[in-house]
Amino acid sequence: MPTLAVTGHMDLAPTARKLAGGALRELLAGYAGEELVGVSCIAPGADALFAEIVLEAGGTLVVVLPSLDYRAAHVEPDHEALFDRLASAASEVVVLPFQRASRRAYEAANAELIRRADALIAVWDGTPPSGRGGGTADTVLAARAAGVPVHVVWPAGAVRGPA
Repeated sequence: MPTLAVTGHMDLAPTARKLAGGALRELLAGYAGEELVGVSCIAPGADALFAEIVLEAGGTLVVVLPSLDYRAAHVEPDHEALFDRLASAASEVVVLPFQRASRRAYEAANAELIRRADALIAVWDGTPPSGRGGGTADTVLAARAAGVPVHVVWPAGAVRGPA
């Protein structure tokens, strides 16, 4: 039973979302017939897109939330319905024991993704770490350091920008 975790940009432009969605579907099709498990923080952008495609492919979703206040304090109104739908569809929701979302909580959530993963899918344009910690590039570097294979998904023509 392969377990794939995801990290990726939240600010996918509409064309990037469509292109990345196609690439993710193609990648997950390689696991057809297997009991696929997808692990995601279900943030807007790449995380939620991956979670939707895992469920669409008949896989099992595990959601990792960085803090107890995450839903109330950090899920924007335009993402609430999708967030709630994905959380409800998950076979497991892991809420880390941080009262508030913080850099430390996000880093811990990413470490939990990596700990559970046989491979990490990174919807990532290759930009280096920002220095703030907990971002896509940081997660890719941590996975590689832990020996977890990383599959970068960034199709030609994909750009970041307003969702």
